[in-house]
Amino acid sequence: MAHHILEGGFQEWDSPLYHEALKQFDQVAELMGLDHNVADRLRVPQRALVVTFPFRHDDYADVESVFGYRVQHVLTMGPTKGGIRYAPDVNLGEVAALAMLMTWKCAIVGLPFGGAKGGVRIDPRHLTRAEKQRLTRRYVAEIIGFIGPNQDIPAPDMGTDEQTMAWIMDTYSQQMGHAVPSVVTGKPPELGGSVARREATGRGVMSLLPLAAERVAFDPDGARVAIHGFGNVGSYAAVAAAEMGCPVVAVSDISGAVYRGDGIDVAAALDWVRRQGSLEGFAGGDRLSNVDLFRVDCDVLVPAAVGGVITAENAGEVRARLILEGANGPTTTEADAILADRGVVVVPDVLANSGGVTASYFEWVQDLQHYFWSEAEIRGRLHEIMARAFREVAETADEHGVDLRTGALIKGIGRVARAKLVRGVFP
Repeated sequence: MAHHILEGGFQEWDSPLYHEALKQFDQVAELMGLDHNVADRLRVPQRALVVTFPFRHDDYADVESVFGYRVQHVLTMGPTKGGIRYAPDVNLGEVAALAMLMTWKCAIVGLPFGGAKGGVRIDPRHLTRAEKQRLTRRYVAEIIGFIGPNQDIPAPDMGTDEQTMAWIMDTYSQQMGHAVPSVVTGKPPELGGSVARREATGRGVMSLLPLAAERVAFDPDGARVAIHGFGNVGSYAAVAAAEMGCPVVAVSDISGAVYRGDGIDVAAALDWVRRQGSLEGFAGGDRLSNVDLFRVDCDVLVPAAVGGVITAENAGEVRARLILEGANGPTTTEADAILADRGVVVVPDVLANSGGVTASYFEWVQDLQHYFWSEAEIRGRLHEIMARAFREVAETADEHGVDLRTGALIKGIGRVARAKLVRGVFP
């Protein structure tokens, strides 16, 4: 009887990441004894919009049609929240899976949001600034009835940034006839953006190191950290690790990895990437492949790039004792089981990288109130919320005798399920 909603319709969201998200959900729903009606409802997004629109290149010779998406998983908890990504492999299934993960993430840290996600299937690296602006404004024009401060609030993700959010805010505001800064988060501070939003995800990941280290019974002071991905999340995680006195022994981006046993000069690596665009050519350590980064000798591994990078093939070679997931869905369910058997503690994405959406919540609240907090206040409240969420997840995991990922999902799914049940079904 359960899962009938997917019969004949699953192909709409069919993708590897959606399979992983469903597999996680189904395992936890069965463990919780979740009401099958609620479970059936939560397996698919409540709203999914697919748009195609013309996009003109600078030379005026080519006008191509591109695909855009916006998915809202659950509207029960309040407005939906989630990033917008520009990437050549974006598809409806990936966006739906990420929207589902955002729902659990918001529920785990207690935010009044449902999960959402959006994207455009295009490679932003090949776009000029003018092209990216035209693409963004036309995409917003296509989904404008789908978003709003009390409806759905986008944020940056892969391939998008503060400038992209500024264009979205401006396009939406032009249609409304007045400035609406609360329609997006992750904006520049000049438009009501939070001063700490850009660094919140990476710093939030590392803020959990001392608490997580207690579960592995090792001293976090001086812990050696390897970071897969050196974009927004990975770079700020590296900065935070260095500030904590933890040597960053390896970092990587699309050009490959760099390893140095006694620690990479993080400031030098950041400066190189700012000037050169990637780690390619950086001479601050030995060159490795991205695959080899997962095998380096370290205490803490931070996958902070893309999903599905820790798999059944390489999980047995991970030498870290603790994994802090900065990316969305970096560890497959098969890899999870292997890591658990080896005693590797994984702090899951839905908890570890929730600093970004938490800081986005702060930004949204400040925009609605037209009252802004200091950077110290934002960091203090962020640390307080994430530490509380970690302790609650750890208690849930210990109570059920499960790992942290399962404990986090029990907590998040349980909160959404209870909200569904008390609201009831209309009509």
